[in-house]
Formats: sequence, C-alpha cells, structure tokens
Amino acid sequence: MGVRCLAQGHLSRGIAGPRLEPTTLDLLLNRSNHYTVKKMILTFEKRSYKNQELRIKFPDNPEKFMEAELDLNDIIQEMHVIATIPELYHLLVELNAVHSLLGLLSHDNTDILNELTDIDTLHESEEGAEVLIDALLEGQVVALMVQNMERLDETVKEEADGVYNTLAVIENMAEFRPGLCTEAAQQGLMQWLLKRIKAKMPFDANKLYCSEILAILLQNNDKTRELLGEMDGIDVLLQQLSVFKRHNPATAEEQEMMENLFDALCSCLMLPANRDRFLRGEGLQLMNLMLREKKMSRVSALKVLDYGVIGPEGSDNCHKFVDILGLRTIFPLFMKTPKKMKKVGVSDKEHEEHVCSIIASMLRNLKGQQRSRLLSKFTENDCEKVDRLMELHFKYLEAVQLADKRIEGEKHDMVRRGEIIDDAMDDEFYLRRLDAGLFVLQLVCYIMVEICNAGVPQLQQRVHQILNLRGGSVKIVRHIMRVFLFYLNSMTLFLCKNENIVALQ
Repeated sequence: MGVRCLAQGHLSRGIAGPRLEPTTLDLLLNRSNHYTVKKMILTFEKRSYKNQELRIKFPDNPEKFMEAELDLNDIIQEMHVIATIPELYHLLVELNAVHSLLGLLSHDNTDILNELTDIDTLHESEEGAEVLIDALLEGQVVALMVQNMERLDETVKEEADGVYNTLAVIENMAEFRPGLCTEAAQQGLMQWLLKRIKAKMPFDANKLYCSEILAILLQNNDKTRELLGEMDGIDVLLQQLSVFKRHNPATAEEQEMMENLFDALCSCLMLPANRDRFLRGEGLQLMNLMLREKKMSRVSALKVLDYGVIGPEGSDNCHKFVDILGLRTIFPLFMKTPKKMKKVGVSDKEHEEHVCSIIASMLRNLKGQQRSRLLSKFTENDCEKVDRLMELHFKYLEAVQLADKRIEGEKHDMVRRGEIIDDAMDDEFYLRRLDAGLFVLQLVCYIMVEICNAGVPQLQQRVHQILNLRGGSVKIVRHIMRVFLFYLNSMTLFLCKNENIVALQ
C-alpha cells in the first residue's frame, strides 16, 4: 500500500524530479489503461496453455518446455502487482483467468494465487474480493483443488509445495468468508484432510497445515462436525492422538499439530451424536491413559474428557468412565494441580475448572452403583476431598470478591460521570467475573450442593463444619447457585434443581 500511495501522490501532484520509466504499477493505477491489464492476463492465459501443452507432449524431456516455462514465469512475476490492487480482481473473472490461476497450484509459482487471496489484501477492497471469491466458488474451486491435491506426489518437493499453497488459499478464503467451510467440507475437502492426516508419511509442514484447516472447518459448525462423524473421523483423530499417550511430540511443530487435533476432537464432541462415536471408539480409555501417563497430551486429554461427559448427552460416557476406573485418575488431579501444567502454558484455574466440571458432570449424570462409587470418594480418608473442595471454594470466592470490588468501583465512576449501565455493559461485567474465577466457584458450589443432598450425613456435616470454621456463609452459596441457574437459562450444561439448594440450609 505504501508503494501504491507513493505512486498516486507522484502522479497527482506532479512532483518535480527525474523522469522515471512508467512501471506496471503506474499503468494499473490509470483507469484508462485497463487494456494493459487485460493484455497481461491474456498473455498469461496464452503462455499457461502453451506450457501445459508442452508438458503433456514431452513429460520426460524438460528441455522441450524449458523456454515456455521461463516465459510463463516472467508473466507471472508481472502479474504479482495485481495482487496489490484487489479492485482490479474483476478483470481476472471477466477474462476467465480463474481456472488458469488454479492450474498454478501444481506449478513452482504458486505464490501468486496465495497473494491474490491474502486476507489483508482481500479486506482492502471487499467488493473486488467478493467478485473473485464468488467466481472461485461458482467454479467449484474447492472440488478442483481437492482433485489437484489428490494427484500430486508429495515426495516431490515442488508438488508438496503445491499442496501447501493450496491449503493456504483455502485458509485465506475461509477466513474471509467463514460460511464457505460447510460447502468446502462437502466438496471433498473433509475426506481429503482425514485421508492425509492418517497417511503413513513422516511428519511435515503439510500434515501440520491439514490439522489446522480441519480445526477451522469444525469451529462453530455442526454440519461439518456431523460430516466428520459420518466419515469415521472420530476414529481417525483418536488413532492419530494415540501416538502421544506415551511419547511427547518431537518438535514444537508436532506439538502444534497435536493440539490442533485435540481442538478438532473437542469441537466434534459439541455434537451429541459424536459423543456416542467417541464412546464406541474407546476415546475414554485413551484419555484415561493419557491422564495417567503424565505426558504433554495430559493437558488436552483433560479438556477432551470435560467435553465428552458434559450435559445430559454425556451420561453414557460418565458411566463408562467410572467403569474403566477413571475415578482413580481424576481425583488425584482434583486433590493437587500438577506443577507441569504451568510449564505447558496451562493455568491452575484452567486445570481446576476442567476437573471440577468433570466431577460436576458425573454428579449430574451418574445413577445407581456408579453414583455411589463417586460419593464414596468424598468420604474416604476422613473426607479429604471435601476439605479440598472447600479449599477451592474459599480460594475462588476471594478472587471473585476482589473482582466484584473493582467492578463496583468502575460502576460508581460511570454513574458519577452520568454514563448509563445497560444490559450489554452488565454482560461484560459478568464475563469479567467469570474470567476472575466465578465459573469455577459456581462449579464448586454445585458439587457442594450435590454431595450435601446425596443423603450422606457425613458429607453435609463436613461442609457445614468448614464453612463455620472459616467464616463462610450458606447464604453466599445459595446466591451463587441462583445466579448460576439464571445465566444458564435454557442451556444444558447442568440441569440443576432449585430444591437441591435447600440441602445446605
């Protein structure tokens, strides 16, 4: 943009100086010279066709198409300037150059298409970008790109680069227009990604990129989550992640891929149907092993387990987790937050949130013998789990009270300035309270309510005893639960019953 502005200033103000030869950019900036752009595109089309024709005719004799290759490279270099001016993208569409550009995906000069779809460039002129993206989608661009990637041999560096650049184009388009993720997945991209991820090939940049694109496709999209489930994608993800149950990723890049696959799995588990696939694919057993092995994967395995058991749809997973002796795994993590968590960038709050959420989900979903086994965990060793629960209660109560004090001060200042505190501002303040630890506090209070209402006098007495010793208040717990229920509204995170709160009275 700086070069462009400089050129515009030079042309419009007629600054005196040495006479410069007109550049391609100068010509493009002059609307009367669209003919030059058209000529450039048509030349590109002609050279692209000739190069392709010679490559097909003499596949084993590079000397025969070397000159055509150099000619094509020259015009591609000239065309790079178009990528800096997206308002001219319509000419690419009008002159039917889109398909020829897609043909470059298997060519050494694939960077031109990447530049055309660069997200920053697309946002410079959204009108021009929309025209190009529309043309690409109308031409079934994703299906064409998938077909192209299918035939590429990634053992050849140039063709592996072609795959990488294709994925870059897909990422750019998805970021500019998130709505195309569903269409892209349905046009064969989902199937290709799963196939590429499970391919028995050495880890490389392309496998990392595939994991990233897969996570993008699944984000906030039930249709792509369902499609992945129908393609046995849950099993693919579990198989790929199983490598890390006893071994840490060898490099930072491989660690990033592992985290992308975990994110994809968590996203998939937002769809209830996929939780059953996760159960049948022995996903619980794998997460349980990862939690016990204490490798890098343990952090993300805890998050996946949380997603797998949450809500009424997680009932079967909750029961299975108890059956595979998962209580022996989760309660040591509840009793003490591992120091290694901090080393991999996970805060104590995040860890304690997931553990408390898992225990709360089990209290909500478990029935019969499995529920009794869970409750017995709170009574063993002189109710040490209850002591830890109350420790977390006071820890997060203090953190939330500090946040509330700051928020009240801000509200007071706003009222003094005559500003109105509307619903949007109230929601923002509530989110800040959640970030300070309110959600963990709510989970802890929910667990307190459940164990006090479980018909085990020993648990209720211990909760009241610690509340009284530390100056706690049952009224505060009841208030926290009422606010929790109010904000949950129609959500199915926990279908708590108001009468359970009476157990604390």
